[in-house]
Amino acid sequence: MTQEVERCNKAIELAMSGKKVAVVSSGDSGIYGMAGLALELLQKSEVRSQKSGEKDNSELRTPNSELSVSIIPGVPAFCAAAGLLGAPLMHDFASISLSDLLTPWETIKKRLEMAAEGDFVIILYNPKSKKRVSQLKEAIDIISTHRKHNTPVGIVKDATRKDEEARVTVLGDISSHYDFIDMSTILIIGNSTTFITDGKMITPRGYSV
Repeated sequence: MTQEVERCNKAIELAMSGKKVAVVSSGDSGIYGMAGLALELLQKSEVRSQKSGEKDNSELRTPNSELSVSIIPGVPAFCAAAGLLGAPLMHDFASISLSDLLTPWETIKKRLEMAAEGDFVIILYNPKSKKRVSQLKEAIDIISTHRKHNTPVGIVKDATRKDEEARVTVLGDISSHYDFIDMSTILIIGNSTTFITDGKMITPRGYSV
């Protein structure tokens, strides 16, 4: 963490030297992962080369047309978490990271407000860390202004890993799980139609059943 730019630049440097390189992200590299950053850095390197007129002598020896880049899809954490919880993502949903390391907190709060008002199922990534503890409570308070106390919530920690654990609770009782929640935890908060049956969350798609 915090060394993503250095990792991608090193990968590009190695690739330009003729090596076949893989940059590995957890989940899907295009969802809060490294794929976008790698492509951004390649694009900026190409622009630098074109401006300098020294394509063959630039720091990374690009343009990116010299490289063949493949983005390999993976299973994002919210899909792994949803599979453990039942079927909470059967209708429209919004994924929001609570980490304000790269995104201003005011922007995150606005997104939470809009998603909650729009009745989206809401997925929360990076809900709480050792140093960042207040944002989760604030996020839940924002969502709670638009959702009922008994709205189903799924909490999944370490999805698909050795110590994975899934819990199903309701919005009004999330505070009792705060000690369980950390950066490896995904929260899925249901919309106005989501319900719990046999310990599983279901968000109806709208079929007549």
